Parts: sequence; C-alpha cells; structure tokens
Amino acid sequence: MTIFKEKVHEEYQTTSEVKDLLEEVEAERAADEERELRYELARAIEHVNRFAVLDAEESRELVEGLLELEKVDEKTAFKIADLLPQSRDELRAVYAQERYALSGDELDDVLNVVAKYV
Repeated sequence: MTIFKEKVHEEYQTTSEVKDLLEEVEAERAADEERELRYELARAIEHVNRFAVLDAEESRELVEGLLELEKVDEKTAFKIADLLPQSRDELRAVYAQERYALSGDELDDVLNVVAKYV
C-alpha cells in the first residue's frame, strides 16, 4: 500500500516566527494533561529557543528590507534573517550554493540592512 501526501500550502517563516507558533502549541499541550509533548516537538522547541535572536516582528521586517535589494530572493532573505551574518565571509557562505556571487558593494548593502537589527 502506498500513501501519497499532497503539499497544500507552503510559506517561508523565520525561526523567530516559528518560535511564536511553537510556544502556542506548547501552551496548548501543557493545558491538556493527557497529551504529552512528543520528542520531535520538544527538540523543535529547544532549537528555536536557542537560535531565534530577533522577535518575530523584527525578523519579518528584516526579511522585507532584504527583499528590497536586487540580489536577494525570498528563500535567501529568510536564510539571512535566521543566520544574521555580520561579515562578508559569513554572507558569502549563505550565497555559496547560488549560481552567482555578489560584488563587495552588494554584500555591503545586505550587511547594512542586517546591521540595523543586530
């Protein structure tokens, strides 16, 4: 027997936004004594608590600011918002998988947007 799953909807979220969502799930589970916190959910909550630096609103504003730049697509904007690179080398690592490289000025433009939030 084969089970197929259909992807109904997909949207990017920053780690900070996911943290807010998982806090709601955790609170719901805590209110229901019969439902235990599954291992995977507990690990996800631990991860976002460790790595979410900005609050959800700030992270979304950062993504929007990055999307205004020519060489930043949606997927990369969310990755930058989660990683908060602070040097050209760190930012180059984000772009390592891309088919193009950013110039020094383009790297600096991205870093200047990030600097407003760190």
